[in-house]
Amino acid sequence: MKKSEIRKKIIKLRKKNYSKNMNINFQSIINILRKKKYKKKSVGGYYSYNYEANVIPILEKFEKLNYIISIPKIGKRYDMNFFVWSINDPLNINKYGIPEPITNKIIYPDILLVPLVAYDGDKNRIGYGGGFYDRYIKKIKKIKKVLTIGVAFSYQKVKKIPIEKNDIKLDFIITEKNK
Repeated sequence: MKKSEIRKKIIKLRKKNYSKNMNINFQSIINILRKKKYKKKSVGGYYSYNYEANVIPILEKFEKLNYIISIPKIGKRYDMNFFVWSINDPLNINKYGIPEPITNKIIYPDILLVPLVAYDGDKNRIGYGGGFYDRYIKKIKKIKKVLTIGVAFSYQKVKKIPIEKNDIKLDFIITEKNK
């Protein structure tokens, strides 16, 4: 199956099966950080859109643990950067209808929570097709070591994602079933 077909099928499935009660377990992320002996203190998340898994409660918990949190903004040249943000800070809505921080303080997070449309058992992902996260992860890995954690619902898993040369594999993928 082509990426575009998988994307269409899973977005439809996600909309049909979305439930505000289906939460990603914060402890499962903490367990990954403990297992990896990860002591870094900045997390990049995202503001959920189009029935994505909501990570705002996770970012809120990280903020209470004194992590610096950030969410992305899309630039004029379709590049993406992460900007320091606090749960109580106001947001602007971008041209895609996605909330973005108002601040201009760029940060390169140590831990990156990555939204996805579909994923496979090899930690490959499909996003919306714009390549924003693949380009960003490639860029940040030239600057520093970053731990990438895909966030999805378990029903978004597919047998095999077709891989292209610019696709970046994630370090971990967590779902509502991880405990």
